[in-house]
Amino acid sequence: MTAKDIVTLRSEAELVRRAGALFDGVRREFLCAAGEPGTWSAAAASVRREAVPGLVVRKLYGPGVFRSSAGPELLDRLAGAGAEVRISPAPPAHEAIVVDRRLAVLAAPRSAAGEPRTYSVVQEPEVVAGVRALFETAWETSTDLATYRRMPFPLLGDAERAVLRALAAGHTDEAASRRLGVSLRTYRRRVAALMAALGARSRFQAGLRAREILGRRSDT
Repeated sequence: MTAKDIVTLRSEAELVRRAGALFDGVRREFLCAAGEPGTWSAAAASVRREAVPGLVVRKLYGPGVFRSSAGPELLDRLAGAGAEVRISPAPPAHEAIVVDRRLAVLAAPRSAAGEPRTYSVVQEPEVVAGVRALFETAWETSTDLATYRRMPFPLLGDAERAVLRALAAGHTDEAASRRLGVSLRTYRRRVAALMAALGARSRFQAGLRAREILGRRSDT
């Protein structure tokens, strides 16, 4: 691999500056894996947006996307724009973008010391093919967004399912926290996480959705 085959961008600001040149030429396929919505959002916002006939756009996220206040809205916007969106059982091991099988952008882990994050732009064909293969493996073992939202709770623990039942029963936060033996703050934090996973914008919507899910689970 030569120096021209890999370029290191030293910060998100530099990624944003280069994003247009990197991504605007996409014609066939745009693959993106991210553990949380903020990884690529700034760069994506700087890219000129034009419809490309036949372009395949696939976005892969871990469950943590629902813990972000902006996550559910982002997922709705992507799906509404025609992107295929799936949720992986765990955060993607490597956050990456692959463009037309010719270029890959890899995000380095975030620095515990708060140093600027680095991004590697790779054009070596064998490396790009390897990154794409890893993406495809994760994609095939993930769940499409609509299905995940219908059944988002199989891996939740007893505490989260108890909150789900409290929402379905319509208990007040104060009553539910007392029944579950947790602080009001803890209960509200769990409710907020479940509302995000349910895609609910209000407690009323969350309660309806919880009753629907619990009812379907009891029938199975």
